[in-house]
Formats: sequence, structure tokens, C-alpha cells
Amino acid sequence: MRRSKGSRSKTRYKLKKTIRVGRTNPITKKLQTFKENDLVHIIIDPSVHKGQPHPRFHGKTGNVSEKRGRAYIVNINDGNKHKKLIIRPEHLKIQA
Repeated sequence: MRRSKGSRSKTRYKLKKTIRVGRTNPITKKLQTFKENDLVHIIIDPSVHKGQPHPRFHGKTGNVSEKRGRAYIVNINDGNKHKKLIIRPEHLKIQA
């Protein structure tokens, strides 16, 4: 049997949630808003599959360029390449 090679393969430790007290999916993560040129960290919430970027972008930082529906377009530099990612707000965190 061939091994599965989906987009979440080889992410056992990267997409693992820590055990903590309280709500695991707060509604405030979905309701947060960002403005253009905000610096945001891409931190994937593994319990929400919709609007999730590829795991290779987990931990990267980029600029919000626009809003598209419920998601945001985030510009990042991946090596020497400029990339646009469509990410929902559950997977974004504002840089402090």
C-alpha cells in the first residue's frame, strides 16, 4: 500500500496542540481583524482546517495586504521568492 502524502503529512509535532485549561477554540480568534500593512505571525491552529496555510509557512511573519471574504492575503518572503497566502484569522497572530 502506498503511503499518504497529503498536505498535513510529516507534521506530527508541528501541528500538535498543547494541553491547557479553558476553551481550546476561543471565538475571539475568529473575530480578530487586521488592517493593511499589519505585521502578523502565521501560527496554524490545527483544530481548524478551513483557511489553513501549508505547514511549511508555520512560524513565518508577513504583511497583510488585503482582506478577501473572511480571509486575509498575507505577503511573505520565502527565500528569494515573494509569495501571497490566503489565510483565515484563526491562523494569524498580530506581532507585538
